[in-house]
Amino acid sequence: MLLGTVLVLLLLGGGPASAHAALRGADPADGSVVRTAPDAITLTFTESVGLLDDSFRVFDPDNRRVDTGEAGHADGRADTARIKLPAKLGTGTFTVAWRVVSADSHPIAGAFTFSVGTPSATPPALPGTSVENPATGGLFNIGRYLAYLAAALLVGTAAFIAVCRPPDVRPLRRLLLAGWWALAGSTVFLLLLRGPYETGTGPAQALDPSGLTRTLGTRPGLALVARLALLAAAAALLLWQRKALGEGKRPSRAALLTGATLATGLALTWAGAEHASVGIQVPVAMTSTVLHLLAMAVWLGGLASLLTLFYRASVPSRVVGRFSQLAGLSVTVLVVTGVYQSWRGLGSVAALTDTTYGRVLLAKLVAVTLLLLAGARSRRTVTRERTARNVTVEVTSVGTEREARVPEPVGGRAEGAADGLAEGRVEGRVEGRAAGTVDTSAGGPPLPGKPRPPAGAALTPAEDAQRRALRRSVLAEVVVSVVVLVLTTVLTGTLPGRAAAEAATAEQSAGLPVASVTNIPFTIGSTNPGVRGVSGKVQVTLDPGRVGDNGLQAVVYGPDGGFVSIPELRISFSLPDQDIGPLDAKVTDRGGYWAADTVNLPLPGTWEMKVTVRVSETDQVSESKPVEIVR
Repeated sequence: MLLGTVLVLLLLGGGPASAHAALRGADPADGSVVRTAPDAITLTFTESVGLLDDSFRVFDPDNRRVDTGEAGHADGRADTARIKLPAKLGTGTFTVAWRVVSADSHPIAGAFTFSVGTPSATPPALPGTSVENPATGGLFNIGRYLAYLAAALLVGTAAFIAVCRPPDVRPLRRLLLAGWWALAGSTVFLLLLRGPYETGTGPAQALDPSGLTRTLGTRPGLALVARLALLAAAAALLLWQRKALGEGKRPSRAALLTGATLATGLALTWAGAEHASVGIQVPVAMTSTVLHLLAMAVWLGGLASLLTLFYRASVPSRVVGRFSQLAGLSVTVLVVTGVYQSWRGLGSVAALTDTTYGRVLLAKLVAVTLLLLAGARSRRTVTRERTARNVTVEVTSVGTEREARVPEPVGGRAEGAADGLAEGRVEGRVEGRAAGTVDTSAGGPPLPGKPRPPAGAALTPAEDAQRRALRRSVLAEVVVSVVVLVLTTVLTGTLPGRAAAEAATAEQSAGLPVASVTNIPFTIGSTNPGVRGVSGKVQVTLDPGRVGDNGLQAVVYGPDGGFVSIPELRISFSLPDQDIGPLDAKVTDRGGYWAADTVNLPLPGTWEMKVTVRVSETDQVSESKPVEIVR
């Protein structure tokens, strides 16, 4: 059942992962027409990016690759990527395909065009910009899911042993080993696939030594290596405690402290290479992420441990009670850190429904709600069972007692009356027939006058029903927890709403001007009988789109996307708020496109750009669109 749930979610979430960096702007801008060939292409992103050996591919109007320099960062800024262009670039429409790796480990790619002088008569087709190879991406996603599940199993089982203190930990040894081997194997798998995942190549490149060497020099690669080192230390710890675990004893205090340190280090290998390592409030975000991951692991791994004990060994009610308290603490930590991380990732309430990140987060919230309901059901079952075990012993004046019978705890008998009385209850069978002969022990010597009840005493139908109900409830919690965990993993591969908003609204940093590109559709109905109307769009580029002098280029496209020649084009600008304009741009036909060398826009604000298209002596149309001009 668990495997089926994981496979379904893998199929649903196994598409290309959305990266966390987003392109803010390009110089030259996408679709722009520049008068002279630029000496370089510069891209700016919403966060730091890493460069690859083939981060830029530039193609000329004949679709031949242009020889370029080596990619680097502009002015040493990690959120930029720049490549030098040859001196004699020529004229026409050029195509740029780019690929970088965001600071939180996800590759991103894209393509755009710009024209030098006159756009090409036939625009070149954009190259493929798939972020990842489907086979490599699918395998990499599976590796990430398995790593999260394995970490939850390893850390959660260890925390269950340390905090809940089950009397026999031998059935949990296999869970610890399974978690360790699964996490070690998935980490090596991710380390090998990291190179082809970043470059978008097939899985066969996983064994390429050059790709592995490059991976070891990146932050995600170093995080995976650190995870392997921590797992080696965890293996040494398990070997150190092997004898104690084999005898069913609890780990020593030194082992518990060492294990907590290793668990925190493992969580840091995720926090230091993904979401929390970039953006706002990085120290707070990394602390929150570590706590979130540990709480999730303690909850999910503890549920798996409890379910294992239900089917493999006895589970005293005190163990269930301790886990209930531990799960409650985990839920509190998850809620607090989850609210903070949601605010940090979304940026606005609207992003909750308007972005993929927000919609996945909503799905996770629904799953968490179901998990809390399943947990509440388990808690009610445990409470009813404890209530059924409470015994009130009434002593008569002559020293005799009424006979009392208490149901055996889930999975076996209680460990003794001393623990039970200390916690306000009696666990085991109490059958007193004479003063001073009440038997409240299940593990110690029998009291005088009363033999020990048989350890394998059969459960009553009511007791058996309670035990089966608790098993079903915990199993439901485990299933829903896996869903929550997988949705959490999907969130780490989805563009946060805050980054999406930055990409849509942020202006280019100083020194890297952004060209403002506006598309204005138009339709002209002909007044001459038998003559069809004309429709299309005018693409107007203002460079740099800021206060002061701007260069202007305009290209007219027909309904089929091809260039259209018209007899006249007029463009003017007005600023209604300041009662300025209209200012005529005085564009002229430059042979295939229209341009003005200088258009002075003296104030920032939302200008109204009016475009008049004339296609004949009597047929013309005027359309307007707002244009944002910044300082």
